Amino acid sequence: MAGGVIALSGLVAAPTQIWLAVAPVDMRRGIDGLSSIVQQALGQSPCAGSAFVFHNRAGNRLKLLVWDGNGVWLCQRRLHRGKFVWPLICEHCVSISHAEWEWLIAGVDWQRLAATPVPDWQV
Repeated sequence: MAGGVIALSGLVAAPTQIWLAVAPVDMRRGIDGLSSIVQQALGQSPCAGSAFVFHNRAGNRLKLLVWDGNGVWLCQRRLHRGKFVWPLICEHCVSISHAEWEWLIAGVDWQRLAATPVPDWQV
């Protein structure tokens, strides 16, 4: 992934899946605290090769937790203006594609990428 946080100039391999933790978290949490959320609240293993993304209540910060096979990366991004577009709270976590990830970290509405037109829409 060129240009994205996950690629990190070749330091971190692209994960198999990217999961968004839907509920906001305390951004003071570190690797251990976020790994605990992945295991207990999301029911997944933080070392399975997936990336897990968390956001704060205000929606202007996110943290990325990803295992690279040798250790854990914890990256943070903050928008100076606006908010990250986040899914509504209906599930604990949502999987997104690498393209959606690129739009998300740019602060763009990534959910519009998969929008399908209404079937009865007419010109």
